[in-house]
Amino acid sequence: LALAACCVAAVSSLPAQAQTRPENDPNTVILVAAPNLAEAVYRQSVIIATAIEGGRFIGVMVNRPTRRSLSSLFPDHGPSKAVVEPVFFGGPMSRSAVFALSKNATANGNGSIPVLKNLYLAITVNVVDKVFEEAPNDARYYVGNVMWRPGELQDEIRRGVWSVLDATPDIVFDKDPAHLWDDLSRMTRGVVASADLLPGQMPTLH
Repeated sequence: LALAACCVAAVSSLPAQAQTRPENDPNTVILVAAPNLAEAVYRQSVIIATAIEGGRFIGVMVNRPTRRSLSSLFPDHGPSKAVVEPVFFGGPMSRSAVFALSKNATANGNGSIPVLKNLYLAITVNVVDKVFEEAPNDARYYVGNVMWRPGELQDEIRRGVWSVLDATPDIVFDKDPAHLWDDLSRMTRGVVASADLLPGQMPTLH
């Protein structure tokens, strides 16, 4: 697929290989933007973020559905027409690439990143194609993503940019993503992330 084929080198070079993660992996979290976050692209965003090689994190916004269908992006690709939900805006980075968060094991393997138990982030053309063709409605599709350099996300959490929640598939596949930030913001009131972080670790919640 032409659009997905434009993945930037920073993403295509990630170590994506077959493995599994536990149900509630501490290296995968939900980030809820602080109410006073001024940067427009991240304002009222909800992101699932997971640790990757070298202390970096990668994620996608899970509450930004667009008005575009997958078939409108790939009009000559038959399997895309089977996808019911719209494409989501995943983030401001790698905006020429399409990613998929899939609940189906067809997405597990080289070219994907395990996010949680039975949840995979497909980052390469061949795996995204496979999800399209074999389990199109077991996934959500995202244009763009978010990435953090080593230590960058931990610093943002210390500064109160994000509240942190345990990641679950129910949040990722919420049926009303437009109201997800409001719902999760109410949940995170009074939740404080510990600043006592070790390199490569996410904060604990109190």
